[in-house]
Amino acid sequence: MKKRIVFATGNAGKVKEIRMILADLGMEVVSMKEAGIQIDIVEDGKTYEENAMIKARAVAQYTDDIVMADDSGLEVDAMNKEPGIFSARFMGEDTSYRIKNGEIIRRLEGVADEDRTARFVCAIAAVLPDKRELTTRATIEGRIGYEEKGENGFGYDPIFYVPEFGKTTAELSEEEKNQVSHRGKALELMKKELMKYEDTYR
Repeated sequence: MKKRIVFATGNAGKVKEIRMILADLGMEVVSMKEAGIQIDIVEDGKTYEENAMIKARAVAQYTDDIVMADDSGLEVDAMNKEPGIFSARFMGEDTSYRIKNGEIIRRLEGVADEDRTARFVCAIAAVLPDKRELTTRATIEGRIGYEEKGENGFGYDPIFYVPEFGKTTAELSEEEKNQVSHRGKALELMKKELMKYEDTYR
């Protein structure tokens, strides 16, 4: 029986993005919820990789499928690389990203363009059916904008400006975003890793 990938997230936007990027693996990609797995996971790792692996291992206890998870964050150089691994919890998990984005823009008031550098970081962890573990990491460099722009993204996308496109990641098309995004690049690396184990999971 062909294996499927269970992705440890409840974020519908993220699952859609992941399905597009992993489409050529020819495997079904489902969220934890779609797989019927509902557990609370405490992410207390010190790095993106640790947090991603905590999630993947937790879900892998409930399925024989390939389990993948990601942990990502925004690092703003002028804020000592905050919010970093605490990006989802910055100003409280239930705080809207409009408020979070507004706070970052406020804290960068008066900061010159060249000093508004930032990056998105994404680590992907996978636990294979034979319990082998893999991790990949990728980044996208950019700058913090002066206002929110774009409707295509989620989270911090509307304030993350990508100079090579002259737009925020929330203004990029899905194809453009998957090509350059931290998650897209980390998933492409993971796809290469999984292809090495093709015989194991097919």
